[in-house]
Amino acid sequence: MAREICLRQLAVRPRTRAELATALARRGISEETADQVLDRYDEVGIIDDAAFARAWVSSRHAGRGLARRALANELRQRGVDGDTASEALDELDETTEAETARALVERKLRTARGEPDAVFRRLVGMLARKGYPAGVAIRAVKEAIAAQSAEAAEFAEQIDADALADAEGEIDR
Repeated sequence: MAREICLRQLAVRPRTRAELATALARRGISEETADQVLDRYDEVGIIDDAAFARAWVSSRHAGRGLARRALANELRQRGVDGDTASEALDELDETTEAETARALVERKLRTARGEPDAVFRRLVGMLARKGYPAGVAIRAVKEAIAAQSAEAAEFAEQIDADALADAEGEIDR
């Protein structure tokens, strides 16, 4: 019964050991039986939290543009331990993260309407919701706005990204 539950869960999408343990507990499977089945699945490679974490980071960063902080939170919610999550997140470097932030901003900027300061706030907010640190978000938006037009470049010139990022850091504490 426990094996069937695990296999049905895994047929839908890859799962972490913690997710499978939760599914088994919900169905009334004893912890001892669950541990035996999950240990065996671990042994033969059917479940692999490290591979799951690497695939999750790659997929969610490329598909949704999520930053390291948001990805770490999602992995934690799925029961991936901190060390395994850190290893997977190490594959996503700061340069890649900054490039992704800039690409997201450029894509949104094409359809953005309104005053430059309102557009700036909306875009920084969008990146913040995706887990980007304030400094990265502000710099990405500033660069993209500056490249857009002369008026926008003039607005962007007035933005002190470091001072804003420091102010954001104070608020987050």
